[in-house]
Amino acid sequence: MTLQPTLRPDCGNCFALCCTALGFARSADFAIDKPAATPCPNMSADFSCAIHERLRPRGFRGCTVFDCFGAGQVVSQHTFGGTSWMDNPSSTSLMFAAFKVVRQLHEMLWYLAEAQQRTFDPHLASAAGHLSGRIASIAQGDATAILNTDVETLHEAARALLMDVSEELRASYGAEDTQTPDDGPHLDGEHSGADLMGANLANQRLCGFNFRSAYLIGANLRNSDLTAADLLGADLRGTHLHGADLSKALYLTQPQITAAEGDPTTLLPQRLTKPDHWRFG
Repeated sequence: MTLQPTLRPDCGNCFALCCTALGFARSADFAIDKPAATPCPNMSADFSCAIHERLRPRGFRGCTVFDCFGAGQVVSQHTFGGTSWMDNPSSTSLMFAAFKVVRQLHEMLWYLAEAQQRTFDPHLASAAGHLSGRIASIAQGDATAILNTDVETLHEAARALLMDVSEELRASYGAEDTQTPDDGPHLDGEHSGADLMGANLANQRLCGFNFRSAYLIGANLRNSDLTAADLLGADLRGTHLHGADLSKALYLTQPQITAAEGDPTTLLPQRLTKPDHWRFG
């Protein structure tokens, strides 16, 4: 399956939905509190960000990490026909609600596209394609249909399929037991949901390991090989990926990579890009 262009953000064709529909609390990622369904004070009249080039130094690192998977422009230009919530205030709550749902749908499409491409099993590939088509059709429907969607059921179906593909691919690498340096944690290949914050996992062959939903905040993965490692939902904030090979890691997203630390020698899947803050390592 060819990755759909709409799975990538096009902020120029969006009515700043991520800057309005969503809320955030003051923290290390956000310099201020902003309630949901209110415009960010940094939003310009043309829906652009007035501090876009200075978000990180101004304390809005969370904004640089966020990715709508193309939901913003689809809801703005397709679902609501190019008429903004500013021009039609009565559409505001419906538009914001639809955006939140479509973002979830598009995120599922992102993962399913990879599953369909990478599985060796034609039946799994067919199932991924069928589910993707169903989800894409819903995402391109009208606002009422979108909001009536049973998102949880779709999540469960997508999750089951993604796990089947993950198990298939990881088994082909036969993850071996690994003792990390400096008496670090013993990894047996299965570390779904594990607390590995700050762990030293550098210079390891972690092929086929399961780090699904693991906490890898600040962990050291320098120069490690993560081929076929499942990173679905893994928290990579501040994870050191310098020199690591993630070119064939499973289920990586741009927000995960942007939240991590790396350098020009870090290898990523082709559909992901190295963040600007990695430029000088």
